Amino acid sequence: MKTLLTTLSLSLLAIPAFAVDTTQTYTSGILILLFVGFCALLIVAQLVPALLALFGMTRAVAQGSRKTAKVRAGQ
Repeated sequence: MKTLLTTLSLSLLAIPAFAVDTTQTYTSGILILLFVGFCALLIVAQLVPALLALFGMTRAVAQGSRKTAKVRAGQ
């Protein structure tokens, strides 16, 4: 049991050593980073109105169900 725990702890400590060194693999320049950032900005700019519309629709449905519940309770 002790050897199993020792082996497991040593392997968990060695996992970060298997990571790739990004200074050798990443050779893209600043223009690539700007392009990726611009693409991310476009995606976020499209998500904001979509989320606002989703919240607006759910609010309208919730208010409609409250009005229906009030009408049923009044009958």
